[in-house]
Amino acid sequence: MMRLDHVSYAVGPDGMDATVRRIVDALGVERVKGGIHPRFGTRNAIIPLAKRQYLEIVEVLDHPSADKAPFGQAVRNRSQVGGGWMGWCVSVDDLSRFEERLGRKSVPGNRKFPDGNELTWQQIGIKGLIADPQVPYLLRWDEGTEDIHPSQAYSPQAELTQLAIAGSPERVTDWLNCPDADPFEDVDVDWIAPSGTPGIMSVTFRSPNGEITI
Repeated sequence: MMRLDHVSYAVGPDGMDATVRRIVDALGVERVKGGIHPRFGTRNAIIPLAKRQYLEIVEVLDHPSADKAPFGQAVRNRSQVGGGWMGWCVSVDDLSRFEERLGRKSVPGNRKFPDGNELTWQQIGIKGLIADPQVPYLLRWDEGTEDIHPSQAYSPQAELTQLAIAGSPERVTDWLNCPDADPFEDVDVDWIAPSGTPGIMSVTFRSPNGEITI
């Protein structure tokens, strides 16, 4: 199993609240506060989407973890150049083949809820995203977290319909090393020849405000 799980947007210089307000106002949806990722030195806000996907708006914290963790470094790097789309994430059932190919172990992530529940997962590939922002990072949600997946925070009011990515589908296929798998099965992708740094250029949503591209 391989599927597009979520897209990550790093906050701009105006900070988390202003960035979230701008996006939720554009889409006409509600936000979920999310929480802190203690291992990564980041925090997020969530917008649940249809098809068990979500939009994550993420901010780096002034915390030692952010200097050590690749995810914190990636968020800081994107925010320092003005914020915007940082990357996209593919969920899989088994990370072992990616660990073997990349030559390193996946790392644990977690976020606690006010009611005491904890969302936990394993992820790998952030260093690859930092080096080449067109490629996704990979994640496996831990067993027992199905009901608290971020897409389930409320009944989705919007749907991700298209990604515009500066890059190459061949490069992404090579990175995933899964030619028969299609993480974009239910999402259109407009591949753009990069004139600068590759990566996500825009994301289009079907929302209460109509078709909105951010």
